[in-house]
Amino acid sequence: VRAVMTYIAKKCGICFQPPAIVLIYKEEDKDKTRQRIMPIRNFSKFSDCSRAAEQLKNNPRHKAYLEGVSLRQLERFYGLLKGHLGGQSLAESLERIRREETIDPEEDMNKLDDKELAKRKSIMDELFEKNRKKKDDPDFVYNVEVEFPQDEQLESCGWDAESDEEI
Repeated sequence: VRAVMTYIAKKCGICFQPPAIVLIYKEEDKDKTRQRIMPIRNFSKFSDCSRAAEQLKNNPRHKAYLEGVSLRQLERFYGLLKGHLGGQSLAESLERIRREETIDPEEDMNKLDDKELAKRKSIMDELFEKNRKKKDDPDFVYNVEVEFPQDEQLESCGWDAESDEEI
């Protein structure tokens, strides 16, 4: 029985010529840093970036190596490649991706289809993880207490009022 190798992703990027995802990783319990090049085939400016990212992430040859790389990150790389194939500069592609990944607080998410809603949720999950303070963070504080100013008139919420009405 062969032991399962664990790979720790250090850096991941994309190469346009020839198209490939490049992963810099370490094997668990070894100091040596290695590079894995995963060629991108059958991808055009009309391809679906999320499908391509899922296929790569689930590819049996690369799955173990891409464990530490998020699906969103792979989608971004395919988005950059798609922009490149469509004649966009890197700066234009990065700006387009940044706009696509900005959550509009005014947007009515009830009107989105399942695919778009799932995309917004994964963006929010990623933002949450990025901003979350973890126990081993240097500026982590346990049990933060905050005093809220009492100067302003407190607004009453309709649903907050006690009532005897049956629901």
